[in-house]
Amino acid sequence: MQSRLRLLALALILGLIITNVSSAERRRKHKRRTTTTEAPFQQEVMNLLKEEDSSKEKLVAKDINEQTSNAESGERHDDNNREVLRMDPCMDKHCGAGRVCQVNDLGTAECVCIESCDEEQDPRRKVCTNYNETFGSDCEVYQARCFCDSGDSRCRGPDYQHIHIEYYGECRQMPMCKEEDMMDFPRRMRDWLFNIMRDLADRQELPSHFLKMQREAETNMTLRWTNAAIWKWCDLDGHPHDRSVSRHELFPIRAPLMALEHCIAPFLDGCDENNDHKINLHEWGKCLQLDEDDLEDKCDELEEAGHE
Repeated sequence: MQSRLRLLALALILGLIITNVSSAERRRKHKRRTTTTEAPFQQEVMNLLKEEDSSKEKLVAKDINEQTSNAESGERHDDNNREVLRMDPCMDKHCGAGRVCQVNDLGTAECVCIESCDEEQDPRRKVCTNYNETFGSDCEVYQARCFCDSGDSRCRGPDYQHIHIEYYGECRQMPMCKEEDMMDFPRRMRDWLFNIMRDLADRQELPSHFLKMQREAETNMTLRWTNAAIWKWCDLDGHPHDRSVSRHELFPIRAPLMALEHCIAPFLDGCDENNDHKINLHEWGKCLQLDEDDLEDKCDELEEAGHE
């Protein structure tokens, strides 16, 4: 349409130039004809301009309608999401290992034990428990503990309330941990925790507060060990954050190390000084042979830094 407008405008200009260079008499003679010739040109140009303006107005109106429609669609989508949240109380319900969320008859979300675990075909998915029993998967271990925690008739016995995973794979005979190995283990454990903390700091995977603690520990041997111990204890204290590390919460450091460090199991068992199946910060520091006065609970600061 723009090309057509330019051609028509050019023709109109040429016509006007030819008319201006003619004599006055010729202009009078051809006045009526010139007027009648220019008029259609001008009218057509005006019509095309109006047509173009109308097209632009239609495009603008279409764009506005589309934006309005998209906004309304987005609002409906948000409303649908909010409606789903209202309809499904389990959306914001957290359930621990071995449990799933279920809505009861009153419409309230509650955590119940998993009814059945998937049958694993890969033998590497098998796990060995603290009772030296091989389970088909970690799901089965968590389910067994849940049955006992909830008073389910399928509980295998009171001891299974404290069942946890020792390591991945079928149970096997582990070598005895020698006395000299146990004596040196706290030092090796302290160094290992610090090295893990430093590696995470180098990869920029530590929260800002603990990154500062790690940098401070680089030049102070006391902070080198205590800061690493505090960081790991807070890190192991999962949901709910009850300021204690349960036996099963030790799994992330226990299971992977069992094949390499057979002393890890008796060492961590010894950390639970009062045998209540939980390790508080005092017990954790004593187990690592750290001065209790140097230990300070900084888990709240870790949690706040994680939300930055």
